[in-house]
Amino acid sequence: MTSVPGTPGAPAGVPGTEARGGSHQPGAGLRAPHHRDAQGRRIRARLAVLGYRAGAWVLGRLPLGPATRVGGWIAVAVYWAWPAKRRYVRANAARVLGVAQDDRRVGTLARAVYRNQVRWVLELMHLSRLSHAERVAQIGDRAAEPFHAAWQQSKGLIIVGAHLGNNEAAAAGLAGRGWPIHAVADDTAYEELFVHLDRERRSWGVGQIPWRNLREVFRVLHRREIVGLLVDWGYRPDGIPVRFFGGWTRFPAGPAVLAAKTGATILPFWVIRTEGRHVTEVGATITVASMDPADLARATQEIADVLEAGIRLAPEQWCVFKPIWPDDPGEIARLEASAEAPSGQTPSPEAAAEPSRIPADRDRMTDA
Repeated sequence: MTSVPGTPGAPAGVPGTEARGGSHQPGAGLRAPHHRDAQGRRIRARLAVLGYRAGAWVLGRLPLGPATRVGGWIAVAVYWAWPAKRRYVRANAARVLGVAQDDRRVGTLARAVYRNQVRWVLELMHLSRLSHAERVAQIGDRAAEPFHAAWQQSKGLIIVGAHLGNNEAAAAGLAGRGWPIHAVADDTAYEELFVHLDRERRSWGVGQIPWRNLREVFRVLHRREIVGLLVDWGYRPDGIPVRFFGGWTRFPAGPAVLAAKTGATILPFWVIRTEGRHVTEVGATITVASMDPADLARATQEIADVLEAGIRLAPEQWCVFKPIWPDDPGEIARLEASAEAPSGQTPSPEAAAEPSRIPADRDRMTDA
């Protein structure tokens, strides 16, 4: 959630604040090098929103079960047709299972991940066709109570999850009870689809904050409301080292930094789908006393521990299409050294919070 160039609060040199797209040289008589890419993005964005609306229209005329089965066949075809994403998913699956990547169980789990990704998309489309009472019922009262208790006792609540199960159902179920929930979402790739899903989510009672609008995130927390973040967006070398499924990786510092800066409470959670129901569980609430690196590291590791416990229950529902652990030997060595001797540098809130967002505007498989 970085500020854009020229925005107050974005110190020089913070990652993500560089001007995008290059510059046009006066008198050259040529379009900027990024123009064709920008035009291509607009076309893809338009196709994405048209495809989503068409899918929602078809789903409205089919039971969810048959649509899910057909979608599963398509998902497996995509698995074989997209080698790069297949490689990432298999690497993550091998780590979760604790086996070599050539183990047959890895392929079985990876294909199940693709099928569950399609199911997530179909359920997202289906949510908008439910009544208010049906959306509230997505999360039972017993499951909702820990969220409510944590919120009531907090100075603002940061709920932190992973791409596990169906977070959309959980958000709709909680917001339907009248609780002020806001999801931080990526608005940079498919803007039209972002706008379309923003309207849908707001009809459920879920607010949506563009991920670069850090100021609005602070406003929401200062109003003692609820902000939702997902933290498993792929490995980034600027995160906080954590042990995750027995190996070192990095999670974004965003949740811990926001909690330290605002006094808000962190509540890690997970959602899984079981027997046609959405089951949620939360970890212990986390407070962050200061911006001291040790405090940020402790909070981030506690988040990782809760998310790992949820993923172990339903690894096929952990739909992440980016590498979570580094595979470059040099980066692995740097990560391990950083984990053993944490740097005294404190990340800025703009840089640290950037990767913590939810996929509001695109299929998670399209993240490059």
